[in-house]
Amino acid sequence: MSAPTSPTTGDSAAVQAPSESVLRALPKVSLHDHLDGAVRPQTIIDLSPVVGLDLPTADADELGAWFLGQSTTGSLVDYLRSFDITTAVMRDAAGLERVAREYVLDVAADGVVHGVVRWAPEQSAADGLSLDGAVEAVLAGLEAGAAQVRAAGGSTTVTLLVCAMRQNDRSEEIAELALRHREAGVVGFDIAGPEKAFPPSAHRAAFERVAAAHLPITVHAGEADDLPSIASALLEGRALRPGHGTRLALDITEVDGRPVLGPLATWVRDRGIALELSLTSNLHTGAFAHWGERMTEHPFDLLYRSGTTVTVNTDNRLMSATTLTADLAALVDAFGYGLADLEKLQLNAAHATFLPAPARADLAERIRAGFAAARDSASSSQS
Repeated sequence: MSAPTSPTTGDSAAVQAPSESVLRALPKVSLHDHLDGAVRPQTIIDLSPVVGLDLPTADADELGAWFLGQSTTGSLVDYLRSFDITTAVMRDAAGLERVAREYVLDVAADGVVHGVVRWAPEQSAADGLSLDGAVEAVLAGLEAGAAQVRAAGGSTTVTLLVCAMRQNDRSEEIAELALRHREAGVVGFDIAGPEKAFPPSAHRAAFERVAAAHLPITVHAGEADDLPSIASALLEGRALRPGHGTRLALDITEVDGRPVLGPLATWVRDRGIALELSLTSNLHTGAFAHWGERMTEHPFDLLYRSGTTVTVNTDNRLMSATTLTADLAALVDAFGYGLADLEKLQLNAAHATFLPAPARADLAERIRAGFAAARDSASSSQS
């Protein structure tokens, strides 16, 4: 677990907000990305004839704009409907491998040095493709993408989280699937889908099986439901990280400008449990409607100031038309964060990955080196 953090003060690098090019070049870690939420529009167009899928448009830019329009109603349920299109083109090995390979290329171009992508195989196993075959195709695509990045002189690693859909009754089957592929690149287990009415406690048997085998767990919670969902994710779900966890801020109040934490928020903070926050996605799904409808009203800063271990993630790059660079820029614009703050957030993410401890330490050093170079460059340009 990572140590609790709080905002930095007196950060000389915060005097001038880092530019988009600086933010993109910074080494970043992504903990919460959905593979079926990160498909390139052109790939959807290319693969749609194979599955007989009718699209709203055959123009990639227009299709991207259509997804964004479908995803900005403020409803998570409406947001999730747009996945019907992306999952439709991810139902054979070739399509899955292409989507996974392109995902690695896209996050590498965004400055991500380590990414964790999650995906629900039960939505892809069809037309003769088994669950195991689907996982093997995605893992092959991730490796092919990493190899392509290396061939171009870069270095980006991506690991896979296997999700079960919480509205279905296949979580124990998917848990066993994740365990079968843990040596090939699956690093954890998750449940995704509509949060309300489908609590983590309903999948307790799957979580117990995964935990007994010592495979890490992260559970979607605190995005479309409140504190009991987060508590269930941590207790019945055995989650080491809540996926999102945005509404943990409901257990924090401000007294004279100072965050005061309730029992659940205190538990999360004191144990360094990392939240997988997603600013732009949260805006689009109404995840922080309790606090407002503008990015400046997102409780990210309240959570950060409370000492909670927070991280920044995109969730669904296609649906929210965002990148990790763009979400960091949104933080800078909304709360005036500087390079030292952004470095803390990336170190939080590095320490919260499900990588072995030595690999986490190496990742943290890579982040520190990259941010040090950015600070040196900023100092040189100001002198």
